[in-house]
Amino acid sequence: MATYTKAELAKTIDHAVLKPDMTDDDVRANAAMCRERGVGCLCVRPSDVALAAHELAGSETIPAGVIGFPYGYNRTEAKALEARLAIEDGAAELDMVMNVGKLLSGEDAYVQADIEAVVAVAKPKGVPVKVILETTLLTPEQIAAACKLAEAAKADFVKTSTGFAGGGATPEAIDIMIKTVGDTMQVKASGGIRTWEDAVGYLDQGCNRLGIGATEAVLDGGEADGDY
Repeated sequence: MATYTKAELAKTIDHAVLKPDMTDDDVRANAAMCRERGVGCLCVRPSDVALAAHELAGSETIPAGVIGFPYGYNRTEAKALEARLAIEDGAAELDMVMNVGKLLSGEDAYVQADIEAVVAVAKPKGVPVKVILETTLLTPEQIAAACKLAEAAKADFVKTSTGFAGGGATPEAIDIMIKTVGDTMQVKASGGIRTWEDAVGYLDQGCNRLGIGATEAVLDGGEADGDY
């Protein structure tokens, strides 16, 4: 296991403020924590992007917005609009949920076009797109297929989970993702990362980013509660 400082680990974290009951004050408090701890990214709900961008202005932490969250079944046109509005509000990255139902239906062309629509909005603005696969709902073969569709759609990252579908990242899912597209895309482990050891383990596997909700507990060597 590699050795990381707290500062090095913090830069790999996308800190999640995505629960439905979180308030504006929660967004402000979490933005302040990210600034103070040197967290790489703060990932928020669409209606919170402008507030997060304002609170993070002048810091090293970048704001990200979620698209089609948490279930990914929004129409493609809605996802594209959500992406445009998030970028206008200050999002520097986008985390979009793949349409899992369409993947499971064998509608590969639909899934790829859905991702392409968001990439088409984001890429001209220099905004990376992370595609959330919801790996807990997929077989190993489906995880690999989803990675290849995200790659074909010119997305920048594949990401394991929303944390809202009953499971999160696993070493087995990450292994498939890295073997399938690790040479061409970045990989984000997200959901269920509760300890420093969990976080470092995924980085050692080859992940570039970590989606974590209880960032302070992880950075300080404790154990987080909850699914994200």
